[in-house]
Amino acid sequence: MTSLNRMNDVSHEGVAAPGKVRRWRAFWLLATAFLMTVVDLTIVNVALPTIGSKLHFPESDLQWVVTAYALALGGFLLFGGRAADLLGRRRLFMAGMAIFTGASLACALAMSPSPNSPAAKVSARSSGLMNWPTRNSSSTLLSHRR
Repeated sequence: MTSLNRMNDVSHEGVAAPGKVRRWRAFWLLATAFLMTVVDLTIVNVALPTIGSKLHFPESDLQWVVTAYALALGGFLLFGGRAADLLGRRRLFMAGMAIFTGASLACALAMSPSPNSPAAKVSARSSGLMNWPTRNSSSTLLSHRR
């Protein structure tokens, strides 16, 4: 095995090369961000009975809460893809992650369980902004050999 081949995979001390470590750290950050998005949508589903009882929604209208969240996420997913092309995936991911974290914290600290709160709307939209760069970057990280 030549030294050029060894440098791509493992350094001389048997420790993973810095580029490979950074790639996996970035992948785990992206996976965590995607998990946050999925957990956020799951929380909306779990909170439906509480939302229905506190806001006196009939059961037939509770599905609209999830639908409104999913439409906001999906609409901003399209917008996030185009914005990632124009502004850069990393910049959009970091901005979306910061906004999503702040909005999720505001939802957690809210005094009412209203799905119509501004924080809930911002949370769904920022989730869409951060989701496109997450999916695109994770596939790029795993598909390229460096």
